[in-house]
Amino acid sequence: MNRPTLVISLDFELHWGRFDKAPLQACEAYYQTTRRIVPHLLAMFEKYKVEVTWATVGMLMADGPEEWLKYSPEIKPNYKNSNLSAYNWFKATKATKDALFAPELVKAILETPGQELASHTFSHYYTMENGQENLAFPADLMAAQKIAYEKFGKKLSSLVFPRNQFNAEAIQVASELGFTSVRTNPVDWFWKTPEKGELLKKIWRTSDAIFSLGKKTSYQLGEKKIHEPILIPASRFLRPFQAKLGRLNQMKVNRIIEEINTAAINNEVYHIWWHPHNHGNFPEESLREVEQILKHFAYCREKYNMQSKSMDSLSQALVPVQ
Repeated sequence: MNRPTLVISLDFELHWGRFDKAPLQACEAYYQTTRRIVPHLLAMFEKYKVEVTWATVGMLMADGPEEWLKYSPEIKPNYKNSNLSAYNWFKATKATKDALFAPELVKAILETPGQELASHTFSHYYTMENGQENLAFPADLMAAQKIAYEKFGKKLSSLVFPRNQFNAEAIQVASELGFTSVRTNPVDWFWKTPEKGELLKKIWRTSDAIFSLGKKTSYQLGEKKIHEPILIPASRFLRPFQAKLGRLNQMKVNRIIEEINTAAINNEVYHIWWHPHNHGNFPEESLREVEQILKHFAYCREKYNMQSKSMDSLSQALVPVQ
């Protein structure tokens, strides 16, 4: 890379990303707030001229249950733990549209300069869970591509794996289906094999947001290999604002600002990610945190010629000249 680069990717999923973790009935106001937050984020990204990759669950793009069913693939995941299946959960619940379907927000993303519509799979698919089958994952990705193209005229180029679960085989499947960039995990030991859910790793991941427990977060990104997707490691997860944490919230933001500064000075890539629904509990405080980060990026752009790239535009910039 000839310029330092900030990459931002958002996992846009609403309750499709949490149906196996939290009861929907307790989260409806949370998602209504999330829906109001998205336009504010888009306005902020436009104000600071920041490119952002919105890795969006394909199911979220549907208008409602009928269209959800229309685009659902015939081959579905057969997890050993059936509670992990979005299909099983949806059929057994009384779902509300606000928590699950948001095609109007997808449209708003596409209408905002610099924003990339990307894939978070169709069904928030878990590639490393027991029982998932070889044919089900490509069927899921093809369903995600189909709804994005038929409804919004977009071919999806970037992929973010739900729960950060992936292996070499899953990346190969994504490559064969036309994905040219993939977000991978930070290099630290506590980000490896997240599907195992080990408590010690969770504690270290949370603590590392404030205290330096891992390796350097910014990095050099080499040239793209022909016919392989660009692997773009995440640097830092922007953890949600929590009132009970007090000044630790600002310490978390300060750490990110310092890391962006390090990337800018050393001509490196820094890749931050979060979920839009992370702002659902404390929207005003959360937006202030995001703006602090974007203001510092603007400073680095002015002083160090730092650039903002979506995952797709970064991968395109790395394609070798033929």
